[in-house]
Amino acid sequence: MKFEHLIEINDPLNPLADTMTREQLWRGLVLRAEDPKMFVPHLDECTISERESGSFMRRLRYGDLVIDDKVVLHPLREVRYEVPAQGDIAQSLLTMTIEAPSEGVMWVRFLYDDGNPSATDETGRMYEDFKKSAYQEADIDTIKIVRQLASEGKLDASLLN
Repeated sequence: MKFEHLIEINDPLNPLADTMTREQLWRGLVLRAEDPKMFVPHLDECTISERESGSFMRRLRYGDLVIDDKVVLHPLREVRYEVPAQGDIAQSLLTMTIEAPSEGVMWVRFLYDDGNPSATDETGRMYEDFKKSAYQEADIDTIKIVRQLASEGKLDASLLN
């Protein structure tokens, strides 16, 4: 199943909305990759290993379930999570891309590919709709946390150096 959606970050037509810089947004998306427990409440542990220029490996533990993945960073543009096939888990991919289609407008595009073909039966489609909804809610929560961190000044470059 492939699924994508957009979350608006900055809208120059809404003067009441707090705006973020691309750098703040980027730092927030990287923080989600490096410290996912801040964003995923049911995650028990995240261990980062094998840091290379532009990527790192992680081991995520949710109770007895352990998932290894690779995070690839394209600075100020994209964070990609690559999950190789392991045990009962199919190879999958999540890409978060920062898009700025015009002056003052910024979005994050979330693109999921769970490695499985789209369902052809009603039960399978219902399950996929549930997964899509869960993904979207998790992404909305991610952006809420990033917005909060940015508004508190916690994503400013001076604090991270």
